[in-house]
Amino acid sequence: MSKLRFEVITAAFGKKAIEVPECDKRPSDYFGAKVFNREKMFKYLSKEVYSKLIDVIDNDAPLDSSIADSVAEGMKRWAVENGATHYTHWFHPLTETTAEKHDAFIEHDGKGGIIEEFSGKLLVQQEPDASSFPNGGIRSTFEARGYSAWDPTSPAFLMDDTLCVPTVFISYTGEALDYKAPLLKSLRAVDKAATDVCRYFDKNVRKVTTYLGWEQEYFLVDEGMMLARPDLLLTGRTLMGHDSAKNQQLEDHYFGSIPKRVAAFMKELEIEAMKLGIPAKTCHNEAAPNQFELAPIYEECNLAVDHNMLIMAIMKEVARRHGFRVLLHEKPFKGVNGSGKHNNWSLGTDTGVLLMAPGKNDKDNLRFITFVVNTLAAIYRHNGLLKASIMSAANAHRLGAAEAPPAIISSFLGSHLSSVLDHMETTDDVVKILSKRELRLNIPSIPELMIDNTDRNRTSPFAFTGNRFEFRAVGSEANCASAMIALNTAMAEQLTIFKREVDMLVDSGIAKEDALVKVIRKYIKYSKPIRFDGNGYSEEWCREAMRRGLDCEASAPIVFDRYLDKESVAMFRNMEVMTETELRARNEIKWEMYTKKIQIEARVLGDLALNHIIPTATKYQSSLLDNVIKMEQVIGKEEGDRLSAENIELVKQMAEHVSEIRRLVTELVERRKIANRISNERDKAIAYHDTVAPMLESIRYHIDHLELVVDNELWTLPKYRELLFIV
Repeated sequence: MSKLRFEVITAAFGKKAIEVPECDKRPSDYFGAKVFNREKMFKYLSKEVYSKLIDVIDNDAPLDSSIADSVAEGMKRWAVENGATHYTHWFHPLTETTAEKHDAFIEHDGKGGIIEEFSGKLLVQQEPDASSFPNGGIRSTFEARGYSAWDPTSPAFLMDDTLCVPTVFISYTGEALDYKAPLLKSLRAVDKAATDVCRYFDKNVRKVTTYLGWEQEYFLVDEGMMLARPDLLLTGRTLMGHDSAKNQQLEDHYFGSIPKRVAAFMKELEIEAMKLGIPAKTCHNEAAPNQFELAPIYEECNLAVDHNMLIMAIMKEVARRHGFRVLLHEKPFKGVNGSGKHNNWSLGTDTGVLLMAPGKNDKDNLRFITFVVNTLAAIYRHNGLLKASIMSAANAHRLGAAEAPPAIISSFLGSHLSSVLDHMETTDDVVKILSKRELRLNIPSIPELMIDNTDRNRTSPFAFTGNRFEFRAVGSEANCASAMIALNTAMAEQLTIFKREVDMLVDSGIAKEDALVKVIRKYIKYSKPIRFDGNGYSEEWCREAMRRGLDCEASAPIVFDRYLDKESVAMFRNMEVMTETELRARNEIKWEMYTKKIQIEARVLGDLALNHIIPTATKYQSSLLDNVIKMEQVIGKEEGDRLSAENIELVKQMAEHVSEIRRLVTELVERRKIANRISNERDKAIAYHDTVAPMLESIRYHIDHLELVVDNELWTLPKYRELLFIV
């Protein structure tokens, strides 16, 4: 083993878990301690200002500019009392990360000194430099102006000494340059459309809220190991590395005992999350070695998205305090499970009803079927767009591999709910259906339904799980907003169409209940191709999905085209979520980002191959040849050649691999040069996908074979058995 690798591994084994101080309070005592929540608002704002702000948050009332100064002053007093010296507008640019520009709470006092100040103007709007953020060609690089605007529905919070104010981020000309602005618009669209449909069943419904519960998967790697792997450090995944003799085949890591050092990290992470108002509920070992999961209680969608972006940031910070690095890449290790971020999505009314949950009477179950069927219709109509919303260079490695769902959007309902829909499709008769018990109801085709009356299908990208749908194809480092924008907008469009068709039948004299059932039956038939309860990994399903007309494209750059399909453009425009200009800009960014990710990986792999792998292999070849020469000198050429035959053959094999690596790296560089000369971002991304990305696997094949034969003492890079099993 090389000296560097020996020192790294020795240091890793010597690390002990950092003890997290015992908290003498219950989580409920410190939950939200760093959040300017309603309790703090009530304390630091006047009764009148508090009431107006709550009306904005709960009822989408226009923000009264007259209260901005009072809110800002209350926020500042709370923040300063808790050690804050700066403030920032915290937003989600199109980089899959968050951004912030910190300013101190200071202004001139007119007497040569300063005063601490935070005005309503500074709270409501800021002007960060927008020139360096991705904009997809919406504006020239010399046009730097952009605006961040306060989102009152997501509470401000403290990070260290800074007051963070969640905001949207838009260009000078009004186009969204972030994820939050279109997310908020999609939530408003589905609220309006779903409320209109709900009022067929309950006239008291005034608002429908979208809920999201995400499940964040991640890997932990010893920090010393990470620093000794330039590919992990620079790309987030291993570009080389042979399988460990033991990886996850024994399935002994999943839900296993959490290592003490990891448990200490998890405990501190949970405490920090709770202080920031993130209701961290579950943590456990995941399927792959050194893979783990954190999941909170579900929340309102906008807040849940903010909390997920926040948790990804704080877990990286907490991990380093424990000598770890967090890997959020969707496929950091070849041959073991990748990491996803399951998005549990549901809708609920202000009257306390979960719309995706079966009810206790005929009317409630008809409402339940209405929303389930409309969901199926929405994802069928836009199944290609839903896939585009979760596609990336990284997630393309994960989809369809090990436990991840395939890159074909389908929905699993389970046998019971499927049988209900199948019966409704063909008959108006009252039906007797066996589930947990026999039931006979008066509404045609609608039996009483129970929540957990079916198994789960882990290969389904979009599965019904009792009172919600679980969008399982979302990647671990993605911003949840991307998938939620597409899903919410598709649902809003479908519900709008559904209501229009029902109203037309009612206006023609058909009874409301009959009209509902008639239109539901139409969409059961329409959406049937999206329903699939079988094995999503099978080759038969791929052929069947193509026959059904589902989007089976696997090339990420081409999948992105679905955003610009005329149906997608019309949907986003009609639902007032995004304009065609914004959609085209986002696609330019997606193509450019894909190219850059593959480009960086190609450059890193080329560097490692030429400056680490080949010199190491050559050094070992030299030692083998030196052994051959010494054998000849000691025992004679004939006998020495016989005894050294295996070494000579090994030298030849290694020489072949080294030669191929050199040739392939040279070809890789040439292919990059050719692709880089393409000016159109879409065509360039396709060229990188088709001509550059496959070269990475070809080079890796030869490097991984060298790893198996080169003397372990010489190999400088930590191997999978060390990366995956040392904690």
